[in-house]
Amino acid sequence: MTTTEDVFVDFDSPRSLADRAYVAIRDRLIMLEIPPLAPIDDEALSTRLGLGRTPVREALKRLETERLVVSYPRRGTFATAVDISDLRDVCEVRTVLEPTVARRAAVVAPRWRRDELRELAGRVASLEAPRMGRIELMRWDVTVHRSVYRAAGNPYLEDTLTRYYHLATRIHCLFLDRMDQVGRHVHEHAALLTAIADGDADRAEAVSRDHVVGFETAVRAVL
Repeated sequence: MTTTEDVFVDFDSPRSLADRAYVAIRDRLIMLEIPPLAPIDDEALSTRLGLGRTPVREALKRLETERLVVSYPRRGTFATAVDISDLRDVCEVRTVLEPTVARRAAVVAPRWRRDELRELAGRVASLEAPRMGRIELMRWDVTVHRSVYRAAGNPYLEDTLTRYYHLATRIHCLFLDRMDQVGRHVHEHAALLTAIADGDADRAEAVSRDHVVGFETAVRAVL
C-alpha cells in the first residue's frame, strides 16, 4: 500500500540545512499542522526537525516573503491568518495560470517526466478515498500540483503558482471537515495527469480549469 510519506516529498532533495528547514516548516504551515496565528518557536522547531536555529531562522525569513509567516519586532514570529476573503483573488490568479501550466507541461515535458506523471495518475486513480483521512488526501493533492508545475519546465511559472497554490491549500484545509467531496476532488487529478502524459494540451488545459473552478465552488458551498 502506498503511504502519504511515499508521495509528499519535494522533487529535488533540499541541498542545504536551510532548504530542509524551509520544506519541513512550509508543509506544516500549508496543511495547518501549524495553525493560523500560532506563535512559532524557532528553538522548539529546531529540536523537532533536528536542525540548528540558524537554518530554521533562514527558512522563516523565506516563508515570510511567501506570506505564510509574519514577524513582529519584540513579539516574535507567527503563522499568518487564513483569510477567506482572499479566496476570490487567489482563485482568479489560479484560474489563469493553472491551465497555462497544464498546457505547457503537455507540450514540453520530456518523455521521462511524462512517464512519471502517468505512473502518478495510476496511483491517484487507485486511491481508496473512503478509507483515507482528508489530510492524507490533501497531501496527494499537493503532490500532484507540484508534479505538474515541475513538468512545465518554467521555474518562474512554477514559483508563482506554487505560492498561490499554498495559499489556496490553507483555505481548503480550513474547511476540510465540512467538505464531502475531497476524495472526488483528488481523483480528478488522474485525468489531468493522463492528459499531460498523452501530450493532449487542449484536454489538460480544460481539465485544469474545471478543477480550479470546482475548488472555489466547493469551498464557497460550505461558507
